[in-house]
Amino acid sequence: MAGRYLLEMPVALPDAADVNLAPPGAEEVATLSRGILGVVSPPGGLTDLQRVLIEAAFPAMTGFPPDLDGEPIDVADFALALARRDAQFRARIVQMVILFALVLRPLPESVVERAAAFAAEVGVDEGMLTVARDFAVGSLGLAAIDFERNGYGSDWHPDDQAALHTSTQLHGAWDVAYRDPVLATRWQALEDLGPSTLGRRMTDFYRARGFVYPGLPGSAPPLLTQHDWVHVVADYGTTVEAELEVFAFIARANDDVRAFSLLAMVVSLFETGYLRSGAGLFEYDSGHLSQAGVAVRLADALSRGARCQGSNDFMAIDWFSLAHLPIEEVRRHFGVPTKGAEALAAGSVGPWEPGGISPFQRDAGEALAAREGRTYDSFGASVA
Repeated sequence: MAGRYLLEMPVALPDAADVNLAPPGAEEVATLSRGILGVVSPPGGLTDLQRVLIEAAFPAMTGFPPDLDGEPIDVADFALALARRDAQFRARIVQMVILFALVLRPLPESVVERAAAFAAEVGVDEGMLTVARDFAVGSLGLAAIDFERNGYGSDWHPDDQAALHTSTQLHGAWDVAYRDPVLATRWQALEDLGPSTLGRRMTDFYRARGFVYPGLPGSAPPLLTQHDWVHVVADYGTTVEAELEVFAFIARANDDVRAFSLLAMVVSLFETGYLRSGAGLFEYDSGHLSQAGVAVRLADALSRGARCQGSNDFMAIDWFSLAHLPIEEVRRHFGVPTKGAEALAAGSVGPWEPGGISPFQRDAGEALAAREGRTYDSFGASVA
């Protein structure tokens, strides 16, 4: 079936003399958006969520609006339009195609078929296409397995846990460490740092929400707690909507394209509900990307991640080596841009602001404070 979309040969990568490394201009953005339109539109045309997400993502990432009223471009011509673009650029476009497809429920097989054909034409091997195929045919259990096989952490090695400072061996990326007193003590020691340091603010972050320090019973997988540091550094709250922002930021900041699976995971958990659980802790809670303004916030997070200095795997940073530094210094170290005005107007908030905490987390924080015999302090966070 897919063969009807294909050229005789995939579009070869350009040589060094012909490659186009410049940011896309208005004309190329129009072409890209019409190509995406031709791939991801289900029967009946774009859904409301697809449209608002595309309309938010293109200006955030390129500075130019998409052309969604023009004639859609078919797979072959879309691939030819990327003839002068390198492998990294092509991979990012394929990922945007998949992102705009993954928000569909149901996800038509025809959309996945076109996405797979386009990826093949531009020479991109993207593991999340396998997951999308599973979603399209209703094999949700297999999709969860394929996420593990193709996603971030699929090549986990014991050496990877060095940045996590665990003293017990983790056999998989999302393993928990419920009984690691050395790790728990390291986290508790952050409480003794200065009030404006990253480490101290992390303990404030945990106490306000009743989160358990890694290494203790009831804690999250050590790898997942890496993203908690990003909440603080990138200034995102801890509602489900903010989780979408955080993982968009993390995915786009990393030049390793496998990080895209983290964004695919949270979209599949917190919008479509295709995944029932993920990352050793998260449980599905669908419909959040569809809420007003969240697509704009996610697009801004993608842009902020892309504009950080260099390539950063924020899930593999040794955050303890930076814990003694003021947060602003850590932000300068990574070149973290401020949030865009559109995202702020759409409701993006930090962990210390109104709307930056969920009711469940506030209640857990109050309960933890009571158990420890101290007065509860949310450090400014409150329920929206």
